[in-house]
Amino acid sequence: MTATPGTPATRTYPPSTVRARSGSTALRDTLTLIGLPVLAALALPAAFAGGGTRRWFGGRAESQRAEAQAAKDAAAAAFYELDTAQRDLRISIETITAVDDSPAARRAVTDFTALGQRIDEASQRYIQAVDAHDLDRDDLEASAASRARSELTTAKDELVRVKQELDRFGTSLGPLLGKAETQLARLAPAVERARQALLGASNALDAVREQGLRADDLAGRLAALSPELTKLNQGAGQHGVAQTVERAERVQREAGAIRAEAERLPEKAAEIDHRLVSLRTRAQALTTRAGQVDPVLSELRRRFAAACWQDLQHVPAQAAENVRQAELKLREAQTARDAQRWPDATSLLSTVRALLNTTDEAVSAAGERLRRLNEVQKDPQAEIERTRFAIRDAQRLAMTGRTTPDPRHARPLDDAVGRLERAIGSLETGRHPDFWHFLTETDAVRQTVARVVAQIREERGGH
Repeated sequence: MTATPGTPATRTYPPSTVRARSGSTALRDTLTLIGLPVLAALALPAAFAGGGTRRWFGGRAESQRAEAQAAKDAAAAAFYELDTAQRDLRISIETITAVDDSPAARRAVTDFTALGQRIDEASQRYIQAVDAHDLDRDDLEASAASRARSELTTAKDELVRVKQELDRFGTSLGPLLGKAETQLARLAPAVERARQALLGASNALDAVREQGLRADDLAGRLAALSPELTKLNQGAGQHGVAQTVERAERVQREAGAIRAEAERLPEKAAEIDHRLVSLRTRAQALTTRAGQVDPVLSELRRRFAAACWQDLQHVPAQAAENVRQAELKLREAQTARDAQRWPDATSLLSTVRALLNTTDEAVSAAGERLRRLNEVQKDPQAEIERTRFAIRDAQRLAMTGRTTPDPRHARPLDDAVGRLERAIGSLETGRHPDFWHFLTETDAVRQTVARVVAQIREERGGH
């Protein structure tokens, strides 16, 4: 027997054992090669002897011959069982090594090799015992038969012990074998899913091409998967089971992403067309609105202190420049869309949108500034009361359930009161009060108060 994983199932014996074989051993090997069980081969001499070629003598010699023959048959059965168990276990080892390269798997291979040596030794003793005694001799003496029985029984017992060791080793392989079989069970479905995903991606690309969309970038990504498909077709025998399963799952994910993008491509093209029209219209509207900033600034200069409008001086020029840049990017986006460079078109449209948003905010800020200044000039008391209400509400919350406020809350609220009073006082100085400073101060006070309220509620909610 041999215990090396991956070798053919044909049994080999140590050279010394082969030289020691008799003619009956050669017959057994011949039958083994053509597929007959070893046990059947070892049983043939007895079958031929039953044809009347041997003279039978009664008495003790024949009794010893029969016992020796029974021992020989039992040893042959043990030999055959051991051989079958070793072959089965070799398949398990090959299954494990095909999937698992962990230290535990490598140790299992080493242990199986060591067991193979024990099996060879036990098999050699058995074969030597069989070859040393011809139980079909007419002149077989009782002492020779008794010696044969003893040696064959000893060989059989050794075969049985080794078989028990092999069985225990096989049982210990359960977890490794289960893991390997699970991996192997995943292999074929994973590869098939990858192939189907590639086919689906290819069909999706064909469908969008029929609509006049080239999808060159997606086609390039699909072509890049060809080497991976080649490796999948070469199989796990060349690349390993775990690596092949991982490759199949990666190919499936990438092909699935390509297919999804291809199927969405017509919708993306329509969306880009819509955004081009929408942003072009918005740019034109902003050009009109930007032209209205100058009259707003003129009124601010005429009615309010310089501090109320100086930071808006750049708005008309900046708005015009932003709109000009947006229109330039729109033309570039249209060119990219016509060339079906979808990522470029999308990126350019995002730039256009950012430019228009900035312009919209600046133009709106000028109009909003005039509106708020008009309101506070007409009735500053409304802004004052609004801010005082926010402070009083925060103070009541800070005192809820307490006899004295927490300094962490009281200090910023007291500072807010002082800041509001100073802002009110600023309105009473000069012919042209800085209403914008007043508004920014009241806004800042309310923001401070809101932070204190949020802190109080968070702390109480935590408790």
